[in-house]
Amino acid sequence: MADIKLARLPDRTPIKLTISVLPELHQRLGDYAALYAATYGANEPLAELIPAMLSAFLESDREFAKAKRGAASSAG
Repeated sequence: MADIKLARLPDRTPIKLTISVLPELHQRLGDYAALYAATYGANEPLAELIPAMLSAFLESDREFAKAKRGAASSAG
């Protein structure tokens, strides 16, 4: 196999999750989608916004990042 700079891409097959949320959270998500549309001029369905919101949340959680680094350093 050739030794190339780009590593093999990770599995990008979407995994479908089904969740239930309380009406108040559903309303807040709808409000966020409306603000997103007003800000960017693009209506995006909640099913598209929620994964991006979850990803942004996890990326911004410093304690989670610290715990991941600690787990990675103790594993290797």
